[in-house]
Amino acid sequence: MFMIKFMKQLKKKFAVFDIDGTLFRSSLLIELVEALIKEGYFPAKARKMYEEEYNLWLDRRGSYNAYIEKVVEAYVQNIRGLYLKDIQEVAERILLLHHSRIYRYTRDLIKKLQKEDYFMLAISHSPYHIVEPFARKWGFQKVYAQYYEVGGEGRFTGKVQFLDFILRKDRVLERAIEKENLKLTGSIGVGDSDADAAFLNMVSRPIAFNPSSGLYRMARRKRWKIVVERKDVIYTIK
Repeated sequence: MFMIKFMKQLKKKFAVFDIDGTLFRSSLLIELVEALIKEGYFPAKARKMYEEEYNLWLDRRGSYNAYIEKVVEAYVQNIRGLYLKDIQEVAERILLLHHSRIYRYTRDLIKKLQKEDYFMLAISHSPYHIVEPFARKWGFQKVYAQYYEVGGEGRFTGKVQFLDFILRKDRVLERAIEKENLKLTGSIGVGDSDADAAFLNMVSRPIAFNPSSGLYRMARRKRWKIVVERKDVIYTIK
Protein backbone atom coordinates (compact mmCIF):
# COMPACT_ATOMS: atom_id res chain seq x y z
CA MET A 1 0.00 0.00 0.00
CA PHE A 2 2.83 2.34 0.92
CA MET A 3 4.62 1.55 -2.36
CA ILE A 4 1.49 2.34 -4.42
CA LYS A 5 1.08 5.67 -2.62
CA PHE A 6 4.77 6.44 -3.11
CA MET A 7 4.60 5.71 -6.83
CA LYS A 8 1.62 8.03 -7.23
CA GLN A 9 3.60 10.84 -5.61
CA LEU A 10 6.61 10.49 -7.90
CA LYS A 11 6.97 13.56 -10.06
CA LYS A 12 7.56 13.13 -13.80
CA LYS A 13 10.37 14.63 -15.84
CA PHE A 14 9.08 16.68 -18.74
CA ALA A 15 9.92 18.55 -21.93
CA VAL A 16 7.95 21.58 -23.12
CA PHE A 17 7.88 22.73 -26.73
CA ASP A 18 6.46 25.62 -28.65
CA ILE A 19 4.96 24.39 -31.96
CA ASP A 20 4.94 27.05 -34.69
CA GLY A 21 8.45 27.72 -35.95
CA THR A 22 9.86 25.24 -33.44
CA LEU A 23 8.48 21.91 -34.61
CA PHE A 24 6.21 22.96 -37.49
CA ARG A 25 8.14 24.81 -40.21
CA SER A 26 5.45 27.44 -40.57
CA SER A 27 2.48 28.64 -38.53
CA LEU A 28 -0.56 26.41 -38.07
CA LEU A 29 -2.68 29.54 -37.69
CA ILE A 30 -1.47 30.99 -41.00
CA GLU A 31 -2.06 27.69 -42.79
CA LEU A 32 -5.56 27.48 -41.31
CA VAL A 33 -6.53 31.04 -42.26
CA GLU A 34 -5.21 30.62 -45.81
CA ALA A 35 -7.15 27.35 -46.19
CA LEU A 36 -10.34 28.90 -44.84
CA ILE A 37 -10.07 31.69 -47.41
CA LYS A 38 -9.30 29.24 -50.20
CA GLU A 39 -12.28 27.02 -49.31
CA GLY A 40 -14.67 29.98 -49.00
CA TYR A 41 -15.32 29.90 -45.26
CA PHE A 42 -13.57 33.26 -44.89
CA PRO A 43 -14.09 36.04 -47.46
CA ALA A 44 -11.19 36.80 -49.80
CA LYS A 45 -10.96 40.29 -48.28
CA ALA A 46 -9.78 38.68 -45.01
CA ARG A 47 -6.35 38.33 -46.59
CA LYS A 48 -6.12 42.10 -47.03
CA MET A 49 -6.09 42.43 -43.24
CA TYR A 50 -2.58 40.99 -43.05
CA GLU A 51 -1.28 41.28 -46.63
CA GLU A 52 0.57 44.56 -46.06
CA GLU A 53 2.32 43.33 -42.91
CA TYR A 54 3.18 40.11 -44.70
CA ASN A 55 4.89 41.99 -47.53
CA LEU A 56 6.72 44.26 -45.09
CA TRP A 57 8.00 41.19 -43.27
CA LEU A 58 9.07 39.52 -46.54
CA ASP A 59 11.01 42.68 -47.45
CA ARG A 60 12.58 42.75 -43.97
CA ARG A 61 11.01 46.13 -43.30
CA GLY A 62 8.46 44.82 -40.81
CA SER A 63 8.35 42.27 -38.00
CA TYR A 64 6.95 38.77 -37.97
CA ASN A 65 5.06 39.59 -34.75
CA ALA A 66 3.23 42.45 -36.47
CA TYR A 67 2.34 40.12 -39.34
CA ILE A 68 1.07 37.31 -37.12
CA GLU A 69 -0.97 39.74 -35.01
CA LYS A 70 -2.84 40.78 -38.16
CA VAL A 71 -3.45 37.12 -39.03
CA VAL A 72 -4.91 36.58 -35.56
CA GLU A 73 -7.12 39.62 -36.06
CA ALA A 74 -8.37 38.23 -39.38
CA TYR A 75 -9.13 34.90 -37.76
CA VAL A 76 -11.01 36.35 -34.78
CA GLN A 77 -13.10 38.67 -36.94
CA ASN A 78 -14.16 35.98 -39.39
CA ILE A 79 -14.59 32.85 -37.25
CA ARG A 80 -17.85 34.00 -35.65
CA GLY A 81 -20.87 31.96 -36.74
CA LEU A 82 -18.88 29.18 -38.40
CA TYR A 83 -19.36 25.58 -37.29
CA LEU A 84 -16.62 23.93 -35.27
CA LYS A 85 -17.02 20.70 -37.26
CA ASP A 86 -16.33 22.56 -40.52
CA ILE A 87 -13.18 24.16 -39.14
CA GLN A 88 -12.03 20.81 -37.77
CA GLU A 89 -12.47 19.24 -41.21
CA VAL A 90 -10.36 21.99 -42.79
CA ALA A 91 -7.75 21.47 -40.06
CA GLU A 92 -7.68 17.74 -40.79
CA ARG A 93 -7.02 18.39 -44.47
CA ILE A 94 -4.18 20.77 -43.58
CA LEU A 95 -2.61 18.16 -41.32
CA LEU A 96 -2.86 15.47 -44.01
CA LEU A 97 -0.86 17.73 -46.32
CA HIS A 98 1.56 19.31 -43.87
CA HIS A 99 1.96 17.03 -40.82
CA SER A 100 5.52 16.14 -41.90
CA ARG A 101 6.58 19.75 -42.56
CA ILE A 102 8.73 19.77 -39.47
CA TYR A 103 12.29 20.55 -38.43
CA ARG A 104 14.67 17.59 -38.22
CA TYR A 105 16.34 18.81 -35.03
CA THR A 106 13.16 19.06 -32.98
CA ARG A 107 11.69 15.91 -34.58
CA ASP A 108 14.72 13.86 -33.55
CA LEU A 109 14.87 15.47 -30.11
CA ILE A 110 11.20 14.62 -29.49
CA LYS A 111 11.78 10.99 -30.46
CA LYS A 112 14.81 10.80 -28.15
CA LEU A 113 12.91 12.31 -25.20
CA GLN A 114 9.97 9.98 -25.73
CA LYS A 115 12.32 6.99 -25.52
CA GLU A 116 13.65 8.43 -22.26
CA ASP A 117 10.07 8.58 -20.92
CA TYR A 118 9.71 12.34 -20.72
CA PHE A 119 6.23 13.78 -20.31
CA MET A 120 5.73 15.77 -23.51
CA LEU A 121 4.01 19.13 -23.22
CA ALA A 122 3.11 21.58 -26.02
CA ILE A 123 2.22 25.27 -25.55
CA SER A 124 1.06 27.31 -28.54
CA HIS A 125 -0.77 30.54 -29.33
CA SER A 126 -2.39 29.00 -32.43
CA PRO A 127 -6.01 27.70 -32.26
CA TYR A 128 -6.48 24.59 -30.16
CA HIS A 129 -8.54 22.78 -32.78
CA ILE A 130 -5.56 22.58 -35.14
CA VAL A 131 -2.68 22.51 -32.62
CA GLU A 132 -4.12 19.63 -30.58
CA PRO A 133 -4.38 17.02 -33.37
CA PHE A 134 -1.00 18.09 -34.79
CA ALA A 135 0.75 17.85 -31.42
CA ARG A 136 -0.96 14.56 -30.51
CA LYS A 137 0.29 13.04 -33.76
CA TRP A 138 3.85 13.80 -32.68
CA GLY A 139 3.37 12.22 -29.27
CA PHE A 140 2.61 15.18 -27.01
CA GLN A 141 0.59 14.12 -23.99
CA LYS A 142 -0.73 17.53 -22.99
CA VAL A 143 -1.53 20.45 -25.28
CA TYR A 144 -2.28 24.05 -24.33
CA ALA A 145 -3.35 26.42 -27.12
CA GLN A 146 -5.64 29.35 -27.85
CA TYR A 147 -9.26 28.38 -27.23
CA TYR A 148 -12.07 30.01 -29.18
CA GLU A 149 -15.52 29.74 -27.60
CA VAL A 150 -18.13 27.50 -29.24
CA GLY A 151 -21.83 28.06 -28.55
CA GLY A 152 -24.64 25.58 -28.02
CA GLU A 153 -25.22 25.00 -31.75
CA GLY A 154 -21.58 24.16 -32.33
CA ARG A 155 -20.85 27.57 -33.84
CA PHE A 156 -18.00 29.86 -32.87
CA THR A 157 -19.14 32.88 -30.88
CA GLY A 158 -16.14 35.01 -31.83
CA LYS A 159 -14.96 35.19 -28.21
CA VAL A 160 -11.47 34.16 -27.18
CA GLN A 161 -11.33 32.33 -23.85
CA PHE A 162 -8.52 32.42 -21.28
CA LEU A 163 -6.59 34.93 -23.43
CA ASP A 164 -4.54 36.46 -20.61
CA PHE A 165 -3.67 32.99 -19.34
CA ILE A 166 -2.51 31.39 -22.60
CA LEU A 167 -0.46 34.45 -23.60
CA ARG A 168 1.66 33.93 -20.46
CA LYS A 169 3.50 30.71 -21.20
CA ASP A 170 5.16 30.69 -17.79
CA ARG A 171 1.72 30.63 -16.13
CA VAL A 172 0.64 27.84 -18.47
CA LEU A 173 3.71 25.83 -17.54
CA GLU A 174 3.13 26.44 -13.82
CA ARG A 175 -0.40 25.09 -14.21
CA ALA A 176 0.79 22.04 -16.14
CA ILE A 177 3.45 21.27 -13.52
CA GLU A 178 0.82 21.29 -10.80
CA LYS A 179 -1.87 19.37 -12.69
CA GLU A 180 0.38 16.73 -14.26
CA ASN A 181 2.68 16.23 -11.26
CA LEU A 182 5.82 17.33 -13.10
CA LYS A 183 9.24 18.28 -11.80
CA LEU A 184 11.46 21.12 -12.98
CA THR A 185 14.66 19.23 -12.17
CA GLY A 186 16.04 17.91 -15.44
CA SER A 187 13.31 19.60 -17.49
CA ILE A 188 13.87 20.67 -21.10
CA GLY A 189 12.27 23.52 -23.03
CA VAL A 190 12.46 24.44 -26.72
CA GLY A 191 11.16 27.67 -28.24
CA ASP A 192 11.87 30.14 -31.02
CA SER A 193 10.26 33.47 -30.07
CA ASP A 194 10.29 36.15 -27.39
CA ALA A 195 7.03 34.73 -26.01
CA ASP A 196 8.79 31.42 -25.30
CA ALA A 197 11.39 33.07 -23.08
CA ALA A 198 8.90 32.93 -20.20
CA PHE A 199 8.91 29.14 -20.01
CA LEU A 200 12.51 28.72 -21.15
CA ASN A 201 13.54 30.76 -18.14
CA MET A 202 11.91 28.15 -15.88
CA VAL A 203 13.35 24.87 -17.18
CA SER A 204 16.71 23.25 -16.40
CA ARG A 205 17.81 22.96 -20.03
CA PRO A 206 16.45 25.77 -22.22
CA ILE A 207 17.06 25.57 -25.98
CA ALA A 208 16.56 28.61 -28.21
CA PHE A 209 15.85 27.09 -31.61
CA ASN A 210 16.02 29.33 -34.71
CA PRO A 211 15.49 32.20 -32.26
CA SER A 212 14.03 35.62 -32.92
CA SER A 213 16.41 38.51 -32.30
CA GLY A 214 14.92 39.15 -28.86
CA LEU A 215 15.18 35.53 -27.79
CA TYR A 216 18.66 35.27 -29.27
CA ARG A 217 19.90 38.21 -27.19
CA MET A 218 18.38 36.72 -24.04
CA ALA A 219 19.83 33.28 -24.79
CA ARG A 220 23.31 34.76 -25.27
CA ARG A 221 23.02 36.72 -22.07
CA LYS A 222 21.81 33.73 -20.07
CA ARG A 223 24.13 31.24 -21.83
CA TRP A 224 21.29 29.07 -23.09
CA LYS A 225 21.88 26.57 -25.84
CA ILE A 226 21.19 28.11 -29.28
CA VAL A 227 20.49 25.79 -32.20
CA VAL A 228 19.92 26.83 -35.80
CA GLU A 229 18.62 24.62 -38.60
CA ARG A 230 19.20 26.10 -42.03
CA LYS A 231 18.49 24.08 -45.18
CA ASP A 232 20.09 20.69 -44.42
CA VAL A 233 22.54 21.95 -41.79
CA ILE A 234 22.00 21.99 -38.01
CA TYR A 235 24.49 23.87 -35.90
CA THR A 236 24.91 25.16 -32.35
CA ILE A 237 26.01 28.72 -31.65
CA LYS A 238 28.55 28.88 -28.86
